[in-house]
Amino acid sequence: MGSNFNDDSILARFFGKSSNYTDIPNHLYTDYNVKKGLRNENGTGVRIGLTRVSDVIGYTAGEDGRPVPCEGDLLFRGYSIRDLITHRQGNYGFEETCFLLLFGFLPDRQQFADFKSSLAARYELPDNFLVNEVLRAPSRNLMNRLQTLTLSLYNYDDDPDNTDVYQTLLKGLNLIAKFPALGCYAYQAKMHDLYRKSLVIHYPRPEYSIAENLLYMLRHDGHFTQKEANLLDAILVIHADHGGGNNSTFTDVVIGSTGTDLYSAICGSIGSLKGPKHGGANISVAQMMKEVIAKTHYSHDKDTIVRVVNGILDGEYFDHSGLVYGFGHAVYTLSDPRAELLRDLCRQLAEEQQCLDQFEFYELFEKTVKEVTYERKHKVLPTNVDFYSGFAYNMLGIPEDLFTPLFAIARVSGWVAHNVENKLYDGRIMRPATKYVGERLDFVDMKDR
Repeated sequence: MGSNFNDDSILARFFGKSSNYTDIPNHLYTDYNVKKGLRNENGTGVRIGLTRVSDVIGYTAGEDGRPVPCEGDLLFRGYSIRDLITHRQGNYGFEETCFLLLFGFLPDRQQFADFKSSLAARYELPDNFLVNEVLRAPSRNLMNRLQTLTLSLYNYDDDPDNTDVYQTLLKGLNLIAKFPALGCYAYQAKMHDLYRKSLVIHYPRPEYSIAENLLYMLRHDGHFTQKEANLLDAILVIHADHGGGNNSTFTDVVIGSTGTDLYSAICGSIGSLKGPKHGGANISVAQMMKEVIAKTHYSHDKDTIVRVVNGILDGEYFDHSGLVYGFGHAVYTLSDPRAELLRDLCRQLAEEQQCLDQFEFYELFEKTVKEVTYERKHKVLPTNVDFYSGFAYNMLGIPEDLFTPLFAIARVSGWVAHNVENKLYDGRIMRPATKYVGERLDFVDMKDR
């Protein structure tokens, strides 16, 4: 193959010559009743399945079928996320949520104790996995690394292609238990390889919850407070699932519907979650707030914050997109219950860490964004979960590299639940259709082109 073939300018000319990338006008989507982005024209999502796992409530249906804004709620197996956060068992709320999502009911004391023991027995990675798979091939992007490590676990499974429902459940429990170690070790390996940081590996402790183990494995001294673990546990609960229609869960079900192994399905979901329009949005918020803080220095002067918000909306600041990240949602209309819960939990830890002034700046910025956007757009823009998650992670000392992997560590429980549910009650390969709107052409021999 000649070196000129790798010349990007040659390939760019090929691309520029083709009209196939520019000749699908928007009106054709309406003409053929194609739901662009799987969204109805009124903004609601196109229904692609039935589920009993969870429900995202952001609006009610009006008499004309149009969505009517309402206060948001998130239900796991019928239980409100607010109740699941409020009534958690110590720092084991995430484990109880996993049980609920996977089995469909809340456990009693003995069932919960057995489930926690079962998860703890699966914490550690297979023999030689840490050295052979994690430390020898660090990656610049931890979400990509989490994908490859998930696929590597396939090779350590005695029967990896078994898609029986019960076997899928067991494999899912194994992934839920091991994801914290995969994420933490991938981070430590990256820091050691790229930045020559000291490599400190803590093996997960069976007496710790998943939230506690995450902090223990991430910190060189392994120390954490109960309030820190409690906040991280709540974040895991909040991110455990979000209905069957979100992009990464839909990806999981689509891939799983082919009959392929669970590792491949989860790997696809991780790739989906990485995107800045999905799980990666928390990084966009964190980066935006760094610039906001640099411009305001945590000022509580309302006029200063108004100017910054207007500057972001006018495309003058940050990424010049005109978007204020951390606000607005595809489903929630008036409020995102996850953001409200996280706000209250952040306040509690901010009091312990004596950084209430910073927290109150976030509150004032949130309030100002809502006022300015309503004044400019005459629309309520709800705060979403991503706005406070970055502040929470900063208080916990969690690096930005791990923001989205932590999302995956929590969400794998929901992915497994939906994968199992689809196997139980649907079972058909998901195969939607598209409408071809190109031309039909007669073939031309190369000598005549």
